[in-house]
Amino acid sequence: MSDRRRTALSTLTRRPRPVVARAPEQAPAEVVPVRQSRMVDNAVYAAGRRIATPASAAESHEWLTEGFDDRMVWLGLYRPEPAELGELAEQYGLPELAVEDAIHAHQRPKFERYGDTLFVVLKAARYLDAAEEVEFGELHLFLGEDFAITVRHSESPDLSRVRRRLESSPELLARGSEAVLYAILDAVVDGYAPVVAGLDKDIDEIEVEVFRGDPQVSRRIYELSQEVVDFQRAVQPLSGILAAITAGFEKYGVDEELRSHLRDVADHVTSVTERVEGFRLQLRDILTVNATLVAQRQNEEIRELTVTSLAQGEEVKKISAWAAILFAPSLVGGVYGMNFDSMPETEWQYGYPMALVLMFCVSAVLYVVFKRRDWI
Repeated sequence: MSDRRRTALSTLTRRPRPVVARAPEQAPAEVVPVRQSRMVDNAVYAAGRRIATPASAAESHEWLTEGFDDRMVWLGLYRPEPAELGELAEQYGLPELAVEDAIHAHQRPKFERYGDTLFVVLKAARYLDAAEEVEFGELHLFLGEDFAITVRHSESPDLSRVRRRLESSPELLARGSEAVLYAILDAVVDGYAPVVAGLDKDIDEIEVEVFRGDPQVSRRIYELSQEVVDFQRAVQPLSGILAAITAGFEKYGVDEELRSHLRDVADHVTSVTERVEGFRLQLRDILTVNATLVAQRQNEEIRELTVTSLAQGEEVKKISAWAAILFAPSLVGGVYGMNFDSMPETEWQYGYPMALVLMFCVSAVLYVVFKRRDWI
């Protein structure tokens, strides 16, 4: 194997490939697909340049059986059927457990080596400005010595742009499937930048809403916190993935240029991880501040209600005191207004003055009592 074709995905020995009698320049026989495929792109590369776009995965695999060391197949699939992945597993010797993961999806980012095949799971993310939320996608990669199979379960990342970028740099693509891995990692991590900017903007808006007293801000803080946690789960494992790839640089003789590219991606991942952790802590502090401000507003409302209640109580006391004072003369007048024949006071000469004096005295006593109690 030449130094240019040694990759981070190969073992110390290359599996033999039979050489067919057909001339190298002759195109493989056309294979008619038996059913509709969910294959987005299917390309055969030689020395970093596309030499064929086969109609099926089986046809592209035939290009690898012609004995040329510089060829590589890159298959791009979008939400494939289990049967389609099963066919690829048979043709390229994909590990069964990894294929099951790719079929069911909903995996955490990870990096696993199965013999001479690497299985990588990545979480892409993009920020939706209209909805002001983060959308997450899942991407599975099978990488071998002479093939790269990508399985997307979401709209992001846009692997067509990654493919065009690599095809515009044949010298990079000629380094094999590890170049595909680098380019996809770089695209996924670059896609995190708009998400970080969008989350930063949302947090700034939330801070304004918190101090403005928006009643809906608590719900928005909670929802944004969940998005940040999900984003952290997508980003944080990449550090371990890149560390595992870096650990194999010397063993698998990875090209120095690719090493520098992957180190650059690792730096970006570290930066994003730190920002996301900062967002999580910032939202936690905002939630605490919001709870404090809500409690203060509630205390102010309670205090105002208490002051109002006390004022109302004072008014009620005054009304009650004057009602009692006025009730005493009314009681005396009411008794003597019954006009019964057997009431001696009605014929008494001093009965009327006595009734007036009694009314005044009772009212005066009540006034003094209420005055001392500050009811009046």
